[in-house]
Amino acid sequence: MASDIEVMDRGISCLINGLGTIDTERFVSLLVRERFDYTEWQRRRFDDVGEKELFEAAVAYNEERPFHTS
Repeated sequence: MASDIEVMDRGISCLINGLGTIDTERFVSLLVRERFDYTEWQRRRFDDVGEKELFEAAVAYNEERPFHTS
């Protein structure tokens, strides 16, 4: 299992690769500044998405960005 530092480092790297440095800083500052409930955010984000649509989006995402552990 990865240490907390390793998880944080990999997470920041993913954010920087996906958002760029400036938007990563914005994202982190929003999380710190706002009272943020990740679980509630995910529920609201996917409220209107059906199972089939979610499955198809997950498959497409996986095909575009295959999972690798390192």
